[in-house]
Amino acid sequence: MQPALLTFAPDGTPYSEQYDDVYHSCHGGPEQARHVFLGGNGLPERWQGREQFVILETGFGLGLNFLVTWAAWRASASPCRRLHFVSVEKHPLSRSDLARAQAAWPQFAPLAAELRARWPVLTPGIHRIFLEQGQVTLTLVLGDASRELRRLMLAADAFYLDGFSPAKNPDLWSPELCKAIARLAAPCATLATWSVAGSLREALAANEFALEKRPGFAGKRQMLVGAYRSQKPHPYPAVASSEQRALVIGAGVAGSSAAAALAARGWQVEVLERAQKPGQGASGNLAGVMRPLPSADDNFLARLTRAGFLAALNHLKMLEEAGTPARWGQSGAMHLARDAAHEATQARAAARLRLPPELLQYLDKTAASALLGWPVERGGWYFALGGWVQPPSLCEANLRLFPERITLRCACPVAGIRRMDGTWQALDADGKILAAAPHLVMASGVDAPRFAPFAWLPQKAARGQVTWLPAASTPALNLLVCGQGYVTPLVDGLRVAGASYLLDDMDAAERPAEHLENLHKLNGLLPGFAAQAVPEALRGRVGFRPMSPDRLPMVGAMPDLHPDPQRSPRRHPPAQPGLWCLQGFGSRGIVWSALMADLLASRMNGDPLPLEYDLTHALAPERFLIKNMR
Repeated sequence: MQPALLTFAPDGTPYSEQYDDVYHSCHGGPEQARHVFLGGNGLPERWQGREQFVILETGFGLGLNFLVTWAAWRASASPCRRLHFVSVEKHPLSRSDLARAQAAWPQFAPLAAELRARWPVLTPGIHRIFLEQGQVTLTLVLGDASRELRRLMLAADAFYLDGFSPAKNPDLWSPELCKAIARLAAPCATLATWSVAGSLREALAANEFALEKRPGFAGKRQMLVGAYRSQKPHPYPAVASSEQRALVIGAGVAGSSAAAALAARGWQVEVLERAQKPGQGASGNLAGVMRPLPSADDNFLARLTRAGFLAALNHLKMLEEAGTPARWGQSGAMHLARDAAHEATQARAAARLRLPPELLQYLDKTAASALLGWPVERGGWYFALGGWVQPPSLCEANLRLFPERITLRCACPVAGIRRMDGTWQALDADGKILAAAPHLVMASGVDAPRFAPFAWLPQKAARGQVTWLPAASTPALNLLVCGQGYVTPLVDGLRVAGASYLLDDMDAAERPAEHLENLHKLNGLLPGFAAQAVPEALRGRVGFRPMSPDRLPMVGAMPDLHPDPQRSPRRHPPAQPGLWCLQGFGSRGIVWSALMADLLASRMNGDPLPLEYDLTHALAPERFLIKNMR
């Protein structure tokens, strides 16, 4: 990620040295945005009374078009209930440069300040910024538009084709990009741009846009508007459920996060939990690890843990702002290498990825020892934004977020589920109906395979025992340390060290041997750190993690196990109406929960998705079914 270098032309207009072009007209940026992009797309009139409206922009730049659109939405007499603004930017500005540029528009000062307060760490991928209590969502896609537009999953109602001039940045106006735009256009979508270049008009017309020239802004004689006239079915139709009610089975980090994400979209959600209170299964530990897992090739797991980690941070901060905080600490996290070869791999990955230092640094053993205040044998990755979270508190905070839309029923074990007359029903052991809704989300962790529609999932349970270490039994340590095992800072006078990992072992009793194993792992990370611990006096907790074969979550619609026998095995199986899966978080529930809940709720609500096409399909439950059929 190469951030933009902001300078100013002699007349004070923001200017890019990278593209040798100005960011907006010297005659007035906000007025140009209103005339070209809002006026050219018939806004705000077109979004009046709509459930949601999606705008896709090429070139976020200074954020001016977004600020003008956000302000217009606020001022509308009858705005759409939810506004999605998706913008692709190859060279985003730093927060400080945004402040310099946006200072020229005092009329937007409160909005601009709120945007900058939520400005993401500048890393490749998709970043969500939720504003106006979730009614306005800015989805920033950081990367090259020619690649990223092909990986988005959305249906846009309007396009803002912005960016530096075709002569300065031809890739942003190419025929390939116009084809990608057409793929994302909802029926009757519109577009607007200040450019009337002949090559652009030819490319858009070739992709079924009816075009019209209109008077331009200030010194620009003409601008271009268009309407999408294709009758082809859209690959990602934005069709939300007509009845926004859902049952969620399970009140751990997965289920509680799903409930919060759906409630934020206006859904009524009923959560059924078999335990006496939320977060008592795999989500019941005193503290858990929050950090990404990089790789030199930036593979699926690396991209997903980075996106999940950043989403989790934003979610935790949002809970604090909403007055329902979870317990967590941004202590920083050190991931120590297991041997010399692994340390070399970590150093190589950090050098190749070149992520911002607050997200990832490599420290050698001298620097790591100094940071930890304890001598270590090897260096490793340092995540300055990492830390720990108390999962039960996160579950409770999620469920308190929208009390008028979330109903929690504890001590309510579900024995079975069935679909009758278009409604999913949760049944007790006697077959009586506990609750019913058009949609059902399975987030019950290791219990999911007990339910017939989920029995085929290749999910396994992994027993994990953690060890609690009293403060007096260890030296001071303020960072979270992980590698082969982990140890947290003090939480309620205890450190959490762990964890054992045993597949298909459902014994819930604590075992002295696994406490000794945890101490061995800890002393391998921090030599001699647990020397004062008395093994016979150790206590802890046992939990069972739901694991998928590829260690990725299973998120999305559940496929129909009895499809048309004439269907080609290379086609995706049809989905069961209203049945959804949020499973397989394994030992990364804290890192996955916010992002996966956003992904699931976006699928259920017909929103633009927060992950790229390849990642979304890598998480779909049907991936295992398709693999077996092929």
